[in-house]
Parts: sequence; C-alpha cells; structure tokens
Amino acid sequence: MLLAIPDVLTAEQVAQMRDLLDRSPWVDGRVTAGHQSAEVKDNLQVAEGSPEHRELAGMVLKALGDNGLFTSAVLPLHVFPPLFNRYDVGMTFGAHVDNAIRHNKFTGQRIRTDVSCTLFLTDPADYDGGELVVEDTYGEQRVKLPAGHAVVYPATSLHRVMPITRGSRVSSFFWIQSMVRDDGQRSLLFDMDVAINTLRSDLPAGHLAPVQLTSVYHNLLRRWADAT
Repeated sequence: MLLAIPDVLTAEQVAQMRDLLDRSPWVDGRVTAGHQSAEVKDNLQVAEGSPEHRELAGMVLKALGDNGLFTSAVLPLHVFPPLFNRYDVGMTFGAHVDNAIRHNKFTGQRIRTDVSCTLFLTDPADYDGGELVVEDTYGEQRVKLPAGHAVVYPATSLHRVMPITRGSRVSSFFWIQSMVRDDGQRSLLFDMDVAINTLRSDLPAGHLAPVQLTSVYHNLLRRWADAT
C-alpha cells in the first residue's frame, strides 16, 4: 500500500526544522547505504548522531506519534530514528530496494524494515525533478508532496529519486517495523479502520454496526500482530 499522509508537520514546524537543517553538518549520503544502494546513491545527509540530528529526529517522532492516519496505516512497532537528506542539482538516487534489516549503531537495536517513509521538507515549487518513483503492481507511482506531507510504501518496493534539475530537495526518511508484517494484511486492516470511522460519523450514536466491525478489526489484529 502506498499512501500519502498530509500535514504530518505544520508550516511552523517545517520552518523550524529547515532553520535547524541549515545549521546542521552534512556528509556523503552513502554512509548509511548498503553495498548495492551505495553504487547508485548521490546525495547529502545530516551527520547521524549529531546534536542537530537528534533534535530533528525527535521532532519527527513526536509528530508521527500524534498522527492517527500514520498509526492506522502503518501499525508501528518500532520506528528507526529518522534520517535527513538533501539533493542538490544533478544529485539522484538510482533504483534500489531498502535493506531488510536496519541496525541502530547507537542503541544496538535491529529492526525489520516493513514500511519505508519519506517526509518532504521542501515545497515542490522550490525545485525541479526529485520525484520519488515507486514501482508496484500498478506500474510506477511518482510522488512529490508539499512540505510537511509524507508518503509510506512497502519497503520491499523498488524505488528511486529522479535527478534534481533546479533548487534543492530536503526530506526526512526512515523505516518502520510494523506489528503486522504482511502488507496485504495491513492494507485490509487500514481499509476496515477507515470504514469503521466513516460508519461512526454517518450512523446514529449507539448503532451496533460500528461495534461489530470494530470487534472483527481487533480479532484480525490479534491474529496477525506481533507486538514484541
């Protein structure tokens, strides 16, 4: 499931993060790439573990925790500390698949990467190119969202970032280990959650249908979830 999540960050939060990013130390983005990805990756990245990185990552994690749509779609168990990259003119990231396991070198924790997320921090009008291209069963999906908006998609997807031809593209990127490993099962649960919330708003208070569907939702989640 590929899903755009609007307004993860407010305009004020984006401005605050951009100011901090302007003061951050940037390094070659290949420092966090696997062997295959490093061959096609050309961008810059905020130095992992720097004070600026820790503050920025904390802001993103707080915003994600407050976003119900993100929680419903992803059912997060563990979120890898968000990273931050910048693509200047000519920079790109060729076709690749994200590593199945990510290792947090500061805590030693390893997470399985079920879901990938890109949180855009630059308005589309400020740069040309830079689309995130995700390949799925319906073909190529090109994503270029307003600043503060995010997209989540299966980490199993082949994807790339188109070359920048004007301006710079800044974003946060990270991975999530979901309580529900299978993307198809997560999609079914998300669709059911959306339908339940629609019924709750459309039906009179106390109607039994939303309660019955909520029971089905949680019993499916109980069957499929790994919460450890």
